Amino acid sequence: MPLSWSDIHHRALGFVKEHENDSSENAQSQLFWRDFLDVFGVPVARVGSYEHHVTVVRRDAVKNKGGRIDLFWPGKLLVEMKSAGKDLDRAFTQALEYFDHLPKRDLPRYVLVSNFHHFKLFDMELGATWPFTLKQLPDKIKLFAFIPGYEAPSEKPEIEANVRAAQRMGKLFEALEDSGYGKLRDGHDLRVLMVRLLFCLFADDTGIFQPSGSFKELMDGTESPSEVGRLLMELFEVLNTQERDRPAGWKTDYAAFRYINGKLFEEIIRTPVFDLASRELLLEAAAINWSQISPAIFGSLFQSIKDKDERRKLGEHYTSEENILKLIKPLFLDALWAEFERVRRQKNRLFEFHKKLRGLSFFDPACGCGNFLVIAYRELRRLELEVLRASMASGQQTLDVHILSQVNVDQFYGIEIEEFPAQIAQVALWLTDHQMNRVLTEEFGRYFERLPLVTQPHIVRANALGMDWNEVLPAERCNFVLGNPPFVGAKFMNDAQRADTRVVFDGIDNAGLLDLVAAWYVKGAKYLKDATPPTGGEPPRIAFVSTNSITQGEQVGVLWAWMLAQGVNLHFAHRTFKWANEARGKAAVHCVIIGFGLDDVSDKTIYEYEDIAGAPQVVAATNINPYLVDAANVVLPRRRTPICDVPEIGIGNKPIDDGNYLFTTEEKREFLKLEPTAVKWFRRWLGADEFLNGYERWCLWLGECTPSELRAMPEVLRRVQAVKKFRLESRSPGTQKLASTPTRFHVENMPRRPFLILPEVSSERRRFIPFGFCPPQTLCSNLVKLAPKATLFHFGVLSSTMHNAWVRSVCGRLKSDYRYSKDIVYNNFPWPDVGSKQAAKPAIKAQSAIENAAQAVLDARAQFPDASLADLYDPLTMPPALVKAHQKLDAAVEKAYELSGGKKSYKNDAERVAFLFELYQRLTSLLPTQEQAQAMPRRRAPKPDASAG
Repeated sequence: MPLSWSDIHHRALGFVKEHENDSSENAQSQLFWRDFLDVFGVPVARVGSYEHHVTVVRRDAVKNKGGRIDLFWPGKLLVEMKSAGKDLDRAFTQALEYFDHLPKRDLPRYVLVSNFHHFKLFDMELGATWPFTLKQLPDKIKLFAFIPGYEAPSEKPEIEANVRAAQRMGKLFEALEDSGYGKLRDGHDLRVLMVRLLFCLFADDTGIFQPSGSFKELMDGTESPSEVGRLLMELFEVLNTQERDRPAGWKTDYAAFRYINGKLFEEIIRTPVFDLASRELLLEAAAINWSQISPAIFGSLFQSIKDKDERRKLGEHYTSEENILKLIKPLFLDALWAEFERVRRQKNRLFEFHKKLRGLSFFDPACGCGNFLVIAYRELRRLELEVLRASMASGQQTLDVHILSQVNVDQFYGIEIEEFPAQIAQVALWLTDHQMNRVLTEEFGRYFERLPLVTQPHIVRANALGMDWNEVLPAERCNFVLGNPPFVGAKFMNDAQRADTRVVFDGIDNAGLLDLVAAWYVKGAKYLKDATPPTGGEPPRIAFVSTNSITQGEQVGVLWAWMLAQGVNLHFAHRTFKWANEARGKAAVHCVIIGFGLDDVSDKTIYEYEDIAGAPQVVAATNINPYLVDAANVVLPRRRTPICDVPEIGIGNKPIDDGNYLFTTEEKREFLKLEPTAVKWFRRWLGADEFLNGYERWCLWLGECTPSELRAMPEVLRRVQAVKKFRLESRSPGTQKLASTPTRFHVENMPRRPFLILPEVSSERRRFIPFGFCPPQTLCSNLVKLAPKATLFHFGVLSSTMHNAWVRSVCGRLKSDYRYSKDIVYNNFPWPDVGSKQAAKPAIKAQSAIENAAQAVLDARAQFPDASLADLYDPLTMPPALVKAHQKLDAAVEKAYELSGGKKSYKNDAERVAFLFELYQRLTSLLPTQEQAQAMPRRRAPKPDASAG
């Protein structure tokens, strides 16, 4: 049982008085350090030894010299002592000489040098140094928190330790798997072994095993690697047996290892076989200070050792605590802390608040290794600690933490489909509980623990999509649902996942477009509707991490039309940001976090990210719609035609030619050497990539080639024959039919005059998607959209910040890049009403201003003929002339929208999009239904401007 800081401080005062006159290294050193460690209640024999021998190779010596470390605690502390008045810097240099001659796993984190009256403590990981005198020791005593096991490392070394621990355990897993142990019972025994080793390593450094280091000492004491497996099996049996039932030999040999319970060590598994390499890996893992390790890293550890292909298939992503807090703080933690601040000085209300904390239930229906539950539990315990501190401050004479600490792991529920992560989730919660119990011990000076394990978290191994969540936790008893459901795109689900989602999505139109994560939203909404909270109680609330795809493009109309119909309200949202993790491989995806419930709240919050890898800006919102903007609950449908009187757009050409008609410049040159008369049939070919990056490709367009001309070009005929063969071999009947006209394309869109080109995919780094005019002799691929009747006015509005803000909010994404669509983005876009002949003079003037500003943008681009559009619109290289031209264009466009009820100026894109949704609602309320629109005659678009292009 570790001493309280109060006892340690009192002992330190006695130590100073006892040793204030010491001075001789040879005569008094060992007694000095024995009493120093006794200040913390730690005997030397438990942690290390005096005069530890090492062989030091000295560069200036004729032969090697044996050295002795005054006090050595492997992996933790090296002490070098000098007599009074001696130089401590020389003592430190001498201490460093020992480092090269110690096993890597035994290298200490701390070096302490002293000459009795002065000390210097060095943290070798942080690179920090703390000098102090003997008299200052009582005030500096918490520098030595690592001795009694109270170490609280800073964030940076904690992350480093987490990653290092995951890597070591990953290597050990791989070594045992390669030995053949991973084949036993389809890997079950190896997974159980790894979970138990995690517990033992953690227990060894956190006071569960007493003295600390007993497990490492047990493993290090084996004479041969073959003994390790047998010894582990015996130890597991010991940990599963109550002390009173242990044989006499066990009571002596395994006195440090207490009864654990919790069924963690109950199952009998096969004995693993260790060799020299795997034994060394185990010892290296044991050398890490596991008291520093956050149990939340166990998810990343699991990811680091699991098969990569399997990980990708299941769509698992483990993450940092910082990102988990982005979800749990707005879901419940911030509100609980705010409530605590209101009641902390009111004894009766504080008591009721503490009672409320014990009554809360948390549920992760895709819990994996329990990362979200672990952090949520830790934060709830930290809040409870503040409640207990406030209780003492309110005048409570005694504080029995065994009675008053009420928050426990049985308040946490989870569903996980796989065995190994489900086991880790349970162990991680237990270990988090033990960590927080140690904090209570340190805080109040009364030893507090919950061993043997009696209370258990409720982690159910099951398919969350194939079961009723009420079987795990009835909805009326649930307060918060949270988690990070798997990220698998609609097109990449396996057969089992498709079968699950078919059941979950039953009754939702076009549900085949939805990603797997959407199934948790649908199940969550149904779960909310099952809840009937007690009178005065709050209904449950949900927050999930998701890929941003469910808030963009076609999925919005499918998922959120149904969700809103169930009465769902969005309470908070993190807009798109990069969700990175600490695991090996560091998968990073572009995510959103959405908090929702059936109740409505007044304090809605949107977290905006200017830089998706940076910190968010917190923005209060009146309403949060499915596109995660502060606007009405609008869901954009797929529309065949625009909602405004503007030109329609369509895709470019789709050859279906297996590449036979497409050429690079070099390929074209070589082809014309063989077939020079084919030169007249080559046309410039543009897809989104060619358009943006400015490189040449060519297309052999033979649709207007006569039979006689075609027969005169044998190399061309070979290409035509290859296309015919390719189409005939297709499985698609439609493609087979196209084989009868092999010189024609599947889709042909070839304007006879200059036309506007809109790249379908563009980098999310760009503030503006580059649009532009092309001459009619250019052929475009189906990777761009074409607007044959567009004018400078249309180019100007589409190139404005107003339109680009709309795109960023509603378009689909390819990874994080914008994916411009006709039916969702363009056809639903609300244009300023300045195009009709009956428009008033201010409107005509506004249109003219847009056209002039649009031409100025084209002129600014023309100043840099050697630069590609990608260069011109890169935020780092965009020319000032082009920046200014776009600023003037934005002013002209926003002036035009002012005539439609917009503001004179906008602070940010959020305000722009909010207005555009408002304008969209006004415009669409005047439109006929889609069925009526299909029966109406087509509208005529304005004639194109002759100057365009």
